[in-house]
Amino acid sequence: MLKIGVVGAGHLGKIHIRLIKELTAQFELIGFYDQHVENARKVSEEFETKSFTSIEELINEVDCLDIVTPTLSHYECASKALRQSIHVFIEKPVTESVLEAQSLIKIMNEVGVKVQVGHVERFNPAFQVAKPYLTKPMFIETHRLAQFNPRGTDVPVVLDLMIHDIDIILSVVKSEIKNISASGVSVVSDTPDIANARIEFENGCVANLTSSRISMKNMRKSRFFQKDAYISVDFLKKETEVVRMQELKGEPDPFDITFDMGNEKPIKKVLFDKPKIDEINAIKEELASFYESITKDTTPVVSLQDGCDALDVAQQIMNKLNESATIYSQNNI
Repeated sequence: MLKIGVVGAGHLGKIHIRLIKELTAQFELIGFYDQHVENARKVSEEFETKSFTSIEELINEVDCLDIVTPTLSHYECASKALRQSIHVFIEKPVTESVLEAQSLIKIMNEVGVKVQVGHVERFNPAFQVAKPYLTKPMFIETHRLAQFNPRGTDVPVVLDLMIHDIDIILSVVKSEIKNISASGVSVVSDTPDIANARIEFENGCVANLTSSRISMKNMRKSRFFQKDAYISVDFLKKETEVVRMQELKGEPDPFDITFDMGNEKPIKKVLFDKPKIDEINAIKEELASFYESITKDTTPVVSLQDGCDALDVAQQIMNKLNESATIYSQNNI
């Protein structure tokens, strides 16, 4: 069992505190630190957990730290913990800048501890069952749409929503990026509230990503197309559908759907699969995975380098959005 502390007791921080208290075989929750005194008092009473008066005091009492603060403070909190050889779980986006993430990688390697980044969709059960089918996707389309919530407008929609899909795509496309293009519109906030990005990879794969925080309905869906297969993953409904093409052997069944491609090519049979998906809590799974990486000395499922790579692509997309916004304003003076 590892002694763990939580930094940040806001909406998501309270969820982490509750789930850590349920992971009794893995963690002993020593307490938490939140800079807002009144909120800290309420959370301490609600969860019957000690509230520390400083992050330094908390770090001195734990083996690992769970950072669930606003992104602006991620680097400061994580670097303090890492320099004390404390393992760190850090919410996404990993830091405010790629340079900060690279600095954390350097410190992590020097002290030899584990750092996991909270890209929780990697642990979504719908994605988990889809992974074995994702051999070499060549076209990917993602839609991550959310109804308006002022709580998320402190960061661009790319960092708030799209970064989830960026991480998923980078985890399944094993190729360098060749080109990125993007466009977006600011509707209610000072940064784009809806954005579209196109990522072209060296191996020929193309990913088209759309994210919006001003939608009339919520949607978190990705579609993966590869040779002889189409895989649909609904992260919100936790459903996965797989459509595969397979060369027909022998005579078709009366209920088979087949395609005769002509030119003496083999007839193909269409296979439909809807894998069974277990009900799991993805945040709880990622925290348990963090424990496993520490106790078994393995690379975390979502490593610090993974978090850095996703942030790097997100920032490239935001740079493209800024360029297109500048061109638009110049053309409409």
